[in-house]
This record gives sequence, C-alpha cells and structure tokens, in this order.
Amino acid sequence: MVTWDSVVYGSVTVLDLIIFFFSVIVVLIIAKVVGIYLKRSLSDRIDRDELDKLIKVIQIAIVGTGIWLALPSFDFDIGQLVVIGGTGALIIAFASQKIVSNLGSGLFLLIERPVKIGDTMRIGSTEGTVHQIRILSTIIKTYEGVYVRVPNESIFNSEITNFVASPARRFEYRVSIAYGADARAAITAISELLANHPFVLKNPAPSVYVDNLADSGVEIVVRIWAPSKVWWSVRTEMLERIKQLLDGMGIEIPFPQRVITFANTGMKGKQEPGGDSHAAENRR
Repeated sequence: MVTWDSVVYGSVTVLDLIIFFFSVIVVLIIAKVVGIYLKRSLSDRIDRDELDKLIKVIQIAIVGTGIWLALPSFDFDIGQLVVIGGTGALIIAFASQKIVSNLGSGLFLLIERPVKIGDTMRIGSTEGTVHQIRILSTIIKTYEGVYVRVPNESIFNSEITNFVASPARRFEYRVSIAYGADARAAITAISELLANHPFVLKNPAPSVYVDNLADSGVEIVVRIWAPSKVWWSVRTEMLERIKQLLDGMGIEIPFPQRVITFANTGMKGKQEPGGDSHAAENRR
C-alpha cells in the first residue's frame, strides 16, 4: 500500500513528489499571470515582438527560480550544485556583461518610461523620433530618415531631452526693424497676427516686445507657445507671415551697417575713390 511516506527513489517520498509538483504548478500559474499583466501594461510602450521575447525571459526566470526553491523538498543537497551554478553564472556574467547591462537598462526604461514610441527627443548626440523600443536597444529615426540603434545602457546613462513630453512648446524670433520705423505699430500688428492664428496658444499667451537697441536696428522679440505636435509647422509658418506683415506695412528689416566718420587730416590734393592724393599725383 502506498502511503505519504512511501519511498519512490532514494530518499524521495510520495509526499516530496506531491509538494514538488504542486510547487511547479503554482510557479507556472504565477509566470502565466505575470506574462498577461506585462502584455497588458507594456503593449503601448514596446514593440510586440520584443515584448513577447521579454515576457518569455521573465517567465523562464520565474519558473527556474521556483524549481530551484522547490528542490529542497527532496532533501537534496544543493550545496555542490550551488558552487557549480555560481561558477557558471560568473563566467556567463563576465562574457555577457554588456547584454545583461542593456537588458537591465531596458527593464528600468520600461518602468520609468522616459521614452515612448513616437516621441521626438534627443538622446546624447542622436535626435529624432523613437521608432521602436527593444529589449536590448532602442531604434531612433532621425530627421534625415536614418535609423539609429542606441543601446539601452547608453539611453539609461545619457541625458534625455523629450520635445513632446509637455503638451506645449515655446519658440521665439528676434526681428530687427529700422530705427525710423514705428516699433509700437509693429508690435501691435504682430500681436494681432498671433491672436488670429488657431495654433498659437492663448495660455500661456504670446509676448511681443522691444528687447534691444542694436547697432543696425531695433530688436523685437516674439515669443510663441504652440502645441508640441505642431510646433515646427507653426514656427516656420509664423516667421514667414511676420515677414510679409512687415513688408506690407512698409517696415524695413535693415542690413547690418556701421556709421564711419573720417577725421579732417588737413591733407591737400584731390583724392580719387579707392586711392589717395599721392596715387593721384603719380598718375598725372
């Protein structure tokens, strides 16, 4: 008759087998639940194929850890196995240090979420749109249409500038007008132009003011807030429209210029353009 204490093999009893298999079933259920949770919570943050790979890695780690913890139920001396496994783990760790580092960085990036697919950002010296987030790396599509693979470790350790994390983004122009032009009229006209544009935000409100009396003209600063998604198109459009507005008002945007005053040296003789009086005498 088989009892709980019946020996199956060596010192392993029926009860040990039941505990072990029950532990494995529980671990498999936990791994499945974790996989479902990760798929639901990370589906919008990472590419589907990469997410499936990540979930498999995590599930294997959970199952392996569960089996490892269930082995003592067999009264199995795992001391020697620990030594062998530890040595092997060290060798693998040194051999795949970069891979492990990128994998860990990728997990932290998924948790912290400083980058998302579709975000426009600058990471180190690379600037563009996040095209794909993988387990070990992130793909950036630059403004020139070039795809750049950036290791997750580099992203995690770099300064990240996200241009669309905020719903609004500010930009400014510095427009010079001639000293003879009416600065107040120019400011009023530009302000009205901004107020009538659908993508120039009212809050925060734009600002137009005289900022500097420069060498060549009066500098007017135009500061505009626009939705981050259309920031670039608004920036290029408004600069052209401000130029057309000033042209229509007859307000000149001056070229760089200098006023040079010549002192009277008291020299006699006719001086020709591009020469001096001595050169003129020699040509007679």
